Amino acid sequence: MSKFKRKKAPKKKEGISEKQIVFERSLQISGWFFLITLGIFMLIYALFDMLLEIVQIEVNAVVFAFVIFMATSAAFSFGLVSSIRKNRENTSKIFYDWLIGEFLFCMFVIFAVAIYQF
Repeated sequence: MSKFKRKKAPKKKEGISEKQIVFERSLQISGWFFLITLGIFMLIYALFDMLLEIVQIEVNAVVFAFVIFMATSAAFSFGLVSSIRKNRENTSKIFYDWLIGEFLFCMFVIFAVAIYQF
């Protein structure tokens, strides 16, 4: 027998609540939704406009805004999930910062598309 007692590892007090798991999954699902929607649109554009030349899709300001919004929303959603997983203590602060950032970016895109149309 050993003379020394092994020290027990401290137990973690914090656990992931069911609410946090649902929150992270919903954000990740929304990111996948944006990414799949963008992929389907690009696939339809490539198939019908470029390859088959059945439908002529005009790349105007609305299409441009749609592509930018879907791509950046997917990236922001995945980025939010990864930053929340790294720092679970500040989940609400990170989420509110993300909401403000998403709002400001969407306003910037709307004004940029309005200028592009003009």
